[in-house]
Amino acid sequence: MARARGAVQLTVDDWLQAGYTVLAEEGFRALKLDEVCRRLGVTKGSFYHHFPDISAFKTALVTSWGGWRDQEHRQLDALAGEPPRARLIAMMALLTGPRHWTLERAMREWARSDPRAAASVRASDRQARRTVRQAFLDHGCDADTAARRAEWMFAMGIGALHLSNSPRSGRAAVTERAALVDFLLRP
Repeated sequence: MARARGAVQLTVDDWLQAGYTVLAEEGFRALKLDEVCRRLGVTKGSFYHHFPDISAFKTALVTSWGGWRDQEHRQLDALAGEPPRARLIAMMALLTGPRHWTLERAMREWARSDPRAAASVRASDRQARRTVRQAFLDHGCDADTAARRAEWMFAMGIGALHLSNSPRSGRAAVTERAALVDFLLRP
């Protein structure tokens, strides 16, 4: 992603993508201006063309991540017409998909020490749990059971993110998701 100085004007999105790469690969402590500039092969002047300071850059990262999560939540909402079992399996695939595997873990780690990141993660989590809870309600669970099972399913998904270096894919992942949903849908 390195660019010759002056050859191409970087966009805000270029900076954000570089920030996410640093965050996902090295963690939030490495999210420093020098590191992001090094990744892009540019000087700090280019950064200051788009952001007044590193704090504004970090806020933009959190805001942009929240926007991605909002898009995913709209995808979850679009599954509302599916039967609960199929909906829950599709939700699991979406929420633990490879597109954001390492970034999701990095954002959660960052949220432990940054109030902006923490607020964004909490808001995203509330929406995801609410959607999962609704699928259990639609299956016929009472409100308490639906809430408890949604929490379990959510916690298992977060645990899966932290237990592995990469997502499981293919037939094994589909089978595991279905088995977990079937277990959680038991009376």
